[in-house]
Amino acid sequence: MVTRLFWWGLYAFLAGLIALAVSVGVATAQLPSYGELVQRNDLGQMIRVRAADGKLLVSLGPSFGKWIPYEDIPPAMRSAMIAVEDKRFRGHFGVDPIGIARSLKVRLDTGRWTQGGSTITQQLARNIFLTNSRTFGRKVKEAILALALERKFSKDQVLELYLNRVYFGGGAYGIDAASRTFFGHDATSMSLGEATIIAGLVKAPSNYSPTADVEAARGRADVVLQTMVNNGFISRSAAQNADPARIVVQPTEKQNSIRYFTDWALPQLDTLIDETSEPIDVWTTLDPRMQGAADRAINANTPRGAQGALVALDRDGAVRAMIGGRDYVSSLYNRATQAQRQPGSAFKLFVYLAALESGMKPTTTLVDEPVTIEGWRPRNSTRTHLGPVTLREAFARSINTISAKIGAELGFSTIADMAHRFGITGNISTNPSMVLGTADVRLIDMTRAYAAVSHRGVGVMPYGITRVATTDGRVLYRHENADDRVLVAPWVAAEMTDLLQTAVLSGTGRAAQIGRPVAGKTGTTSSNKDGWFIGFSSGLTTGVWMGRDDARPIGGLQGGTAPAKAFHDFMAPAVARRPVETFETEVPMPDWQLEPEEQLWGNETGVSEPLVDAYGNPLETQPVDPRYAPAPPLGTAPQPPRQLPEGTEIDRIYPGEPPPPAPPPQPPRDPRDVPSAPAADPAQRRPEFTE
Repeated sequence: MVTRLFWWGLYAFLAGLIALAVSVGVATAQLPSYGELVQRNDLGQMIRVRAADGKLLVSLGPSFGKWIPYEDIPPAMRSAMIAVEDKRFRGHFGVDPIGIARSLKVRLDTGRWTQGGSTITQQLARNIFLTNSRTFGRKVKEAILALALERKFSKDQVLELYLNRVYFGGGAYGIDAASRTFFGHDATSMSLGEATIIAGLVKAPSNYSPTADVEAARGRADVVLQTMVNNGFISRSAAQNADPARIVVQPTEKQNSIRYFTDWALPQLDTLIDETSEPIDVWTTLDPRMQGAADRAINANTPRGAQGALVALDRDGAVRAMIGGRDYVSSLYNRATQAQRQPGSAFKLFVYLAALESGMKPTTTLVDEPVTIEGWRPRNSTRTHLGPVTLREAFARSINTISAKIGAELGFSTIADMAHRFGITGNISTNPSMVLGTADVRLIDMTRAYAAVSHRGVGVMPYGITRVATTDGRVLYRHENADDRVLVAPWVAAEMTDLLQTAVLSGTGRAAQIGRPVAGKTGTTSSNKDGWFIGFSSGLTTGVWMGRDDARPIGGLQGGTAPAKAFHDFMAPAVARRPVETFETEVPMPDWQLEPEEQLWGNETGVSEPLVDAYGNPLETQPVDPRYAPAPPLGTAPQPPRQLPEGTEIDRIYPGEPPPPAPPPQPPRDPRDVPSAPAADPAQRRPEFTE
């Protein structure tokens, strides 16, 4: 019986050897050539994102350095890796029986796997051909592939492949990428101390990463040095001279707020270029100086417990800065491009654009008085009414009743159509309260709309990528501006700019003044849940939003306070290097828009009037003062007779609040002036903002 078992065991052993030999032979025949493995890039795509000035913003995906031939790899690097990962590398045939036996003994002694038995060759096989799953089947495949690699390639070739492909953390694959990432230079000039830090990373790249925990990396390097001494790779004096504590690790740039921009821009690559796996460089529109200013402005002004977002667009739609929240690490949600919130009176841009396009002028007079529209009774924040006001004053003071009257006269669907025309996506209700900004919108869309007004009524499409190229310089994509689409006539945009400028000069947006011409509008929603300011100056349009993600009220938040101040703190440095530009607030209409008398005779002198700004100064000769006094000369520009405290905004509905105090006595009016309306549902009469 014993003899039979012996022979059965011998036959099984021989059959196993034959099966192993066949498996290794087949694997060897199927292995790629050495040249193919050197050129192989199957670890994912590396994307280097660059700012408008070419500065590297962030490197995403795996990072690959130059391929370093064996003879150019520093001996210290080769010795350090062998000492710490596979001290019998030169003596085994791909699998180390001693290492396997030691690993099994530790497993039996401790009851768990605490020590691996994989050789450098096995690790190379796993990195190139297998996954990291810890199964018996995977270990068998790993061993067969390791034997095949050692049969097909020399020890030096195996070590070269390993050192150029192994992962060292921080996205770096290979010693050259690791050296550049952590030390700022290529791998051929690596010192002994640097080599020990790199070699120590293989065991646990995330735990010993120099950029994450430099002290842990140096402590691990000391272990590597001691191992090299114990195995005879270096002398004790050489180890003492290496001293990893003196190694300077290159700090990584903080990529906090920049990631909001890259998360928005990079998915667009799917539509810009054909699919590729090769490394690429992506040049973007982001201005690092403006991005830094935006980050500081949002974090300095956003109320405690709230979030803030900012988008800055150049004349052609190039995104120069984008902040999606106060801290990217704690919240990846991009409130500049993803969040949909109610804009409050910032939405009145579309109300007044429709009014101006219909033929109204900034000087057109309307009456601020109680009004009822389909059972809805809009109220002003001050609970009072100002009587006759010009369109310019009504916009500057953000008077709700005037917006409601415009909507009722022109049709609320007309206002919605204007918003869609300027790039506002999604459904916009045509209920009367929509004129006060009850529709959900995105900050980037609202900023785009204001940018179109700044662009003389021509549409603006936000974009973030200017060029994409491979690392060898082959251009895959280059941005070209789309055909300009005229949204409103130039004189409508000019008159709208007049209103926006007045809102900053003497209205609710005075906190946004920066010492040069600014045009913009505030927005505040019910119970101070959202605060907005969107405006433009010197060709740069910036939108700011603040609020809580859970839409709870924030005491004191109004568009004319924190958002306008954030706009000021950003725009002041952002446009400091740009020339001061006055606004063209009056543009002559074409002949077919003029009255017959004007077509024939012009003005009283028979000479066409020159282009002038809001104060009557000729644009061609207007002197530009960088200090730019906000108040125009007396008598030359609209001077609202009533002043409100800075930041006060007449643009909210206050649903569910006690009835307002009785308004001051008004002159007798003809009852026919105020149309009667049937009783309305309370929810329709006092619409609650949904955010």
